Amino acid sequence: MQTEIKFAGFGGQGILLSAKLLAYAAMKQGFFVAWVPSYGPEMRGGTAYCTVVIGDKRIGSPIIKNPTHLVAMNRPSLEKFANDVKPGGVIMINSSLIPTRSNRTDIIELIVPANDAAIKVGSVKCANIIALSAFAAKAKVVDMEVLRHCVMDEFSAKPKIIPLNMKAFDEGVDIANKS
Repeated sequence: MQTEIKFAGFGGQGILLSAKLLAYAAMKQGFFVAWVPSYGPEMRGGTAYCTVVIGDKRIGSPIIKNPTHLVAMNRPSLEKFANDVKPGGVIMINSSLIPTRSNRTDIIELIVPANDAAIKVGSVKCANIIALSAFAAKAKVVDMEVLRHCVMDEFSAKPKIIPLNMKAFDEGVDIANKS
């Protein structure tokens, strides 16, 4: 079993962090993991992306053309990567910033108003945590409790923001469960 997830959005949306948290959760569960971030001009406002490959066997190459799943945080990311997703995969669409859909009938579309939900829970900065938890709950690629602990560990140096991020995490799971 091998699963590939592409996280994509504008630089500054927490794309790399979301992917890193998913990779950590998979590692804690004993999976082989590759985390490949994209650095470069994308970090200045263009489309930034990161790929996470999770497998139960050694990963031959972390470079993938057709991911199993996509987490699209902005419209350019959806337009650039949606057609690459394998049939049967999940495409999470941040409907707060993306007014369109993938126009694919062979995938599962998860519509998540990540930015709007983040504002509702207290800060737009946690939109990536909402998107991550909603995606993970729908795609079932890692254990949700393990992922929850990875999020808490990530923010352990800033304990004041842990409750906000846990609220965001729960909101994302709730959105996924209602879809």
